[in-house]
Amino acid sequence: MSVVKINVLTVPAERREVLEQRFGARAGEVDTTPGFESFQLLRPTDDSDRYFVVTQWESEEAFDAWMSSRAFQRGHGTQSGESSESPEAPGNADGGEARGSDSGSRPAASGAELLSFEVIQSSVAAG
Repeated sequence: MSVVKINVLTVPAERREVLEQRFGARAGEVDTTPGFESFQLLRPTDDSDRYFVVTQWESEEAFDAWMSSRAFQRGHGTQSGESSESPEAPGNADGGEARGSDSGSRPAASGAELLSFEVIQSSVAAG
């Protein structure tokens, strides 16, 4: 049974572009990870300051393996004792590359919350 991880990132208006650029720079990086099924970065369409990072995995074990992988650590600045601020990890305040080359190389988000769900029903458009 698939699992969905939703990281809710609180992003001040002045950091939205930074967050989106960081995710864009890493687009496709997770796609070849065993057990990975899908990814979406959702931008608010109202005056909310919350972005949703939605990933779907074939199992909790597949998600845990990604979180422990070198690719994850490399992309989220968690190597060599650096703090973990990943878009998939609880407490993330970064949203993408942990310390990118943007102004100040500081986190793009001011807070995060990780939500976890099992998929019990799903539908996609007929193609």
